[in-house]
Amino acid sequence: MRSLFHIALVSFFIYIPWLNFQDPTPVQQFGPPAQASPSPTPAPLPPPSIKIDDYRTAAGRIIGAALTNKTAYERLSYLTDYIGNRLSGSASQARAIEWAASEMRKDGFDSVRTEKVMVPHWVRGSESLEMITPVEHNLVLLGLGNSVGTPKDGVTAEVLVVRSFDELEMARERVRGKVVVYNAPFTNYGATVRYRTAGPSRAARYGAVAVLVRSITPISLQTPHTGATVYEEDQPKIPAAAITIEGTELLQRMQDRGDHPTVRLKMDAQFLPDAESANLIAELKGSEFPDEIVLISGHFDSWDVGQGANDDGGGCLIAWEAARLLKELGLRPRRTIRVVLWTNEENGGRGGTAYLQAHRSELAKHIFAVESDSGVAKPQGFGLAATAPLQGRSNLQEVLKLLSGIGADRVAENGGGSDIGPIMREGVIGASLDVDGSKYFNIHHTAADTLDKIDPRELALCVATMAVVAYTVADLREPLAGITTGSK
Repeated sequence: MRSLFHIALVSFFIYIPWLNFQDPTPVQQFGPPAQASPSPTPAPLPPPSIKIDDYRTAAGRIIGAALTNKTAYERLSYLTDYIGNRLSGSASQARAIEWAASEMRKDGFDSVRTEKVMVPHWVRGSESLEMITPVEHNLVLLGLGNSVGTPKDGVTAEVLVVRSFDELEMARERVRGKVVVYNAPFTNYGATVRYRTAGPSRAARYGAVAVLVRSITPISLQTPHTGATVYEEDQPKIPAAAITIEGTELLQRMQDRGDHPTVRLKMDAQFLPDAESANLIAELKGSEFPDEIVLISGHFDSWDVGQGANDDGGGCLIAWEAARLLKELGLRPRRTIRVVLWTNEENGGRGGTAYLQAHRSELAKHIFAVESDSGVAKPQGFGLAATAPLQGRSNLQEVLKLLSGIGADRVAENGGGSDIGPIMREGVIGASLDVDGSKYFNIHHTAADTLDKIDPRELALCVATMAVVAYTVADLREPLAGITTGSK
């Protein structure tokens, strides 16, 4: 469990800066801003070292083709309606990889291959939650990913509702033998998701027998939101589930009135032996520098509820279709464009780790890596890792001028993704495709993540944005960072 725990924490902290700026009303992640410490002034950017005039015609062709082509939406429809959700280790995930590999070969990519990854195989099983006193009432839940199950007869105990970790600390003498309920209202994802990832072990430290977490979302229509939890090695592993905002507030009101609600939680969750999965890779080989790589990607696994349309089937189709469209248009860049559909982003991060291990010898040739994992919505531009060279930031801003006509020309101050995180930490410049995130967390990790939430035009705009940037960066005479690498 040490490796899973460390991988999840690392992925969490890489990913959070990117997630924060999506929130339309972001707040400070870990407490109020320090009044005496104003934000440092960003370093001035050097002038761009690239010229984009030669790419305006190609960009126009790409945008026009993307907006008139239905392949991405049709394939996403097939993926979601005929294969469905794709939890790591599941039969449906294996079918999805097999189907996508077959379709990519039909597309005529220069190379299509799978790279084996052994992934954790967690299964949910049946689950239920009942309030027994002061009234009988069924509560809607979703077990948290990686949670242990309950005994066969379940866990029956009084609940203790807290609104924060601070309240948990103040109530620590009353925690033993109780089901701790975290009722932390959504501020932004980075600030609030801590109760899901770390909450069970924090409560177990004081003797809690189970944990219920208010779903990590600003809006609920009785829709619980699942997601991974991360157990600390030195604490007991206790069952953990997400409940709806409505259910959490009901328990809060009862406790505030002086009642002592009792619940019965049953969960059959368990880990099976690790299962064989794979990262799926397709390439459009570069015409001049085929060993230099621009990587575009999304994660092909999803949670086991809904259809995994926004998270992250849409992101996968954005990357896949961007490269397919370039091939269809006869636009072959100087460098190789590599599409990666990652496995096991949601509950382990082993796809990104396996890629690093398999491709460590060629990391210096990775010019740029992009992950699309923010759902499908109107594209706004790209979030570029704060660690990116200033020349690379200046040059990416110049490239995005090609997308000003569709409003996707912003370079945000940070970006990346959990799957490209391992290679970013080794020095690869990473970025995220950024979209309007105002509605993303309404259905994030829920049974409502289905195809009907996808706007076909917004999907097409995302494809256009990814394709223009991937092609231009891959075709520039010098690398994005402006460093001479032998491709000059």
